[in-house]
Amino acid sequence: MTRDAISAIFNRRSAAWAAQDAAALAREYAEDCVIESSLGGVHHGPAAAERVFREVFDALDAHMDEQGLIIDGDLVAQVIEFSGTDSGQLLGLPPTGKSFRVPCVLLFKFENGKIKHERRIYDFTGMLVQIGLLKTKPV
Repeated sequence: MTRDAISAIFNRRSAAWAAQDAAALAREYAEDCVIESSLGGVHHGPAAAERVFREVFDALDAHMDEQGLIIDGDLVAQVIEFSGTDSGQLLGLPPTGKSFRVPCVLLFKFENGKIKHERRIYDFTGMLVQIGLLKTKPV
């Protein structure tokens, strides 16, 4: 894939995130893709990707602010700030109405113009603490 083609995919992803369009996000994944995430575990295929995006959009008033994109052939690292408010039923629990802000790195491998593998790296525990679903002990 060319750098321009990969950049175009990330421009579409950014627009789909802003619109909370899970179907548009899922269209960028290969049929045999693998997605690894602290929140969702390991998922396979675009249908699973769409389901997870819908769950996130239903549970969180979430925003993604891209802070950097590193493209090296078919490998991409995207640095983002993930923020929002617990406004739905994250993990099946009642919403807290509290906000969160966590830095994230998303690692992608592309094949034949589609996302073949995605690994999401972020402080899931810190996010749960910020929205009040997990308590910490004072030191």
